[in-house]
Amino acid sequence: MTRAQNHTITRKLMLSVVLAFSVGVLAQASFAKPDANTSSLTLATPEAVGLSIDDVQSLRAGIQATIDAGKIPGAVLMIANKSEVGVLETFGTQGPNDSTAMNPETLFRIYSMSKPIVSVATLMLVEQGKLALQDPVSDYIPEYAQLTVLNEDGSTSPAVNTMTVEHLLTHESGLIYGVFDPDSDLGKMYLAAGSSSYAITALEMAKRVAALPLRFEPGTKWHYSRSTDVLGAVLEVAAGKSLDLLLDEMIFQPLGMNDTSFYIPQSKASRLAEPIYGDVTTPLVKQPMFSGGGGLNSTTEDYARFGFMLINGGQYMGTRLIKEETLALMREPRIGDAVSREYFFFRNFGDFGYGFGLLPSNMGNPDSPKTFGWDGAAGTSFWVDPGNEFFVVYMIQARDVPGGNGFSARTAIYQAIND
Repeated sequence: MTRAQNHTITRKLMLSVVLAFSVGVLAQASFAKPDANTSSLTLATPEAVGLSIDDVQSLRAGIQATIDAGKIPGAVLMIANKSEVGVLETFGTQGPNDSTAMNPETLFRIYSMSKPIVSVATLMLVEQGKLALQDPVSDYIPEYAQLTVLNEDGSTSPAVNTMTVEHLLTHESGLIYGVFDPDSDLGKMYLAAGSSSYAITALEMAKRVAALPLRFEPGTKWHYSRSTDVLGAVLEVAAGKSLDLLLDEMIFQPLGMNDTSFYIPQSKASRLAEPIYGDVTTPLVKQPMFSGGGGLNSTTEDYARFGFMLINGGQYMGTRLIKEETLALMREPRIGDAVSREYFFFRNFGDFGYGFGLLPSNMGNPDSPKTFGWDGAAGTSFWVDPGNEFFVVYMIQARDVPGGNGFSARTAIYQAIND
C-alpha cells in the first residue's frame, strides 16, 4: 500500500468517525425523506468535487495558518456535490476560551446567510399565489404608500416609483443599513429610529423605516440594506404567521434543519461558536425581532441540507420545496443597464439575483458560468457552483479582524481546481 493510499484510507476513517459522532447515522444518497436522525453528510473522496488530497492539504494549511495567527479559534469547511460530501474538514475549537473541537454540529451566527433562505421562502409564497413580485410593499405594509426620497441638498421629495416585493429581493428598494452607514445623515436617522433593535418586531422596524426618506428612487440603484428584514415583515403579513414559524414550516422541517433558528435554547448554548475578534449577537434570549436579513443561526450540517436542495434544483431527499424553473429565475442577473452599480459590492463585476449574489466561477473570466450564494457578517460563507456541480459551506466566527481573516475559501478552492 502506498503512502497516498494509506493517507486516503486514514482520512476517510477519521471523517467517518467525526460524522458518526456528530449526527448519529450516515445516510445513503437515496433521497429518502429527511428526519432528525438522518445525516446529509454522505462521505466521498475529494475527487468527487474535483479536488485531490494534495489540494485538500493546501486548503487545510491555509485555514490552519489563520488559526495559528490568532485571527480565528476554529473553522469548518465542507464541499459537496449533488449527493455526497467530498471535503469535510474541521479545525481548532469553538471559541478562544472553549476547548470543544469544531464539528459539523457547532452553531454559528450566519447573519446575512439568512437572506437566501428568506428569499427562497418568498418565491415559494409566490408559487402559492400568496404574493407577487410586482406587488407594492404598501399592499402589505400601508406605511409604504407615501414614501419620500432624500435629495442631494438634504431636502426630500415624494417618491415617483412604487417600491415592490422585487425591489426588496434585489436590494434596489432605496433602503439602507444604518449600522453600515452611521456617519451619514440618513444613517443617523436609521439608528435613531431603532432599525438595529431586537426589542421590536420586524413589522414595527419596517414601519419606522418607512417614515424615513429613501436613499434613492426604488429600482434605480443597488444598495445593501434592510430590504430583507422588511421582506420578512411582508412575508409575515402575506402568510399570516410569524417569520420563525413560517420558515420552520416551509423550509426547516421539510429539510430536517433542526438546528436552524433565530434564537438558540440554553440546552444548545455549549455548541455556539465564539470569535476572538469583533462584537457578535448573543442569540440565547428570545426577543421580538425575527431578522430575515441577518438573524438566523445554523450549523454546517443544517446549511448543507439547504445547499443540497439548491444544487438539486429545488428538491432534497425526495422533498421538493421550490420549482426548478422558479429557482432558475432567482439566479438570473437583476442589475440591468438602468440600475446604478455605484454601491454594488463588486461594482461592474458579477451581478445579483433574487436574494443571491452572482459571481463568475472563474474570477479571472467575468463571462464564466455564474455561482450563486452569499456571506455572513461574522465570516460564514456559502455558494453553489452549478457548472462544476458542487457547493461550499465555510463556517467561522470573526468580525473586524485586524488585517482581515487571512483566508478566502473561494479564492483557495478555485485556485486548487484551476491549477
